[in-house]
Amino acid sequence: MIDIQPLAILREIDRTGSLTQAADKLCLSQSAVSHAIRRFEERYGVKLWEREGHKLRFTLAGEYLLGLAMRVLPQLEHGATVLEDYARGRRGSIRVGMECHPCQDWLMRVVDPFLAQWPDVELDVTTAFQFGGLAALLGHEIDILVTPDPVERPGLEYRPVFNYELVLAVADTHPLACKKQVDPQDLANETLITYPVARERLDIYTRFLVPAHALPRRHRTVETTDLMLRLVASGRAVSATPDWLLREAKGVKGVRIGEGIPKTIHLGHRTGKAPGYLDGFMQLAVNVQL
Repeated sequence: MIDIQPLAILREIDRTGSLTQAADKLCLSQSAVSHAIRRFEERYGVKLWEREGHKLRFTLAGEYLLGLAMRVLPQLEHGATVLEDYARGRRGSIRVGMECHPCQDWLMRVVDPFLAQWPDVELDVTTAFQFGGLAALLGHEIDILVTPDPVERPGLEYRPVFNYELVLAVADTHPLACKKQVDPQDLANETLITYPVARERLDIYTRFLVPAHALPRRHRTVETTDLMLRLVASGRAVSATPDWLLREAKGVKGVRIGEGIPKTIHLGHRTGKAPGYLDGFMQLAVNVQL
């Protein structure tokens, strides 16, 4: 069985870029780190890294072990937290992963009543995944995945939460604001703003532009909804946006994209008997309306 210590060492070396700093982070001497790695290499007959001047370059075996560390260590660390919770009389914890950038406001409407109803349950929300939201759910790094694009996999279930439509957000004064719906060619001279998501996962591309062999003049990304809507309202860009985000937006109008792009937010979770607080969270989410 592979020891945990070499996994932790490789993860810290990857994070810090230095054997010395990795040793400091792990409260070990540099010689102890070197000895642990040498013992591991001798046991398995592999080299984990090679030196290039003052830098370390992972070998194929090292890259594999680093990937294993990124998957396994978060689960073990979470397991330690759960056991500490049990020891302190707490009921448990929920880790929620977000694949829906604009869903933050909606999620906060779920969080407040959940924390009031389950005061002894810890709650954590993340949008950063080492290998993507689906892998994080399958790998027990998170317990619930909020996603508009459910992917069916054995061992997973999805619960629909609410429906919405993806629309093109434009400034009130934009020429496209007068149209009932936009065509792909209408974006040929536009700057399109999206969240920082790969194009193959953006519906504006996969379900609208690419089938028509069309592209916007320019594509840029922004991290926050507020900045996105401000740029749209200024007339500098257009954006594919959930219709609910525009209900209180000033200076912005939503126009139907083609024949419409309907979407549904889902909560993904692993199959099997779930703790009561996990069911409680999902039930609250279903009942919260935008």
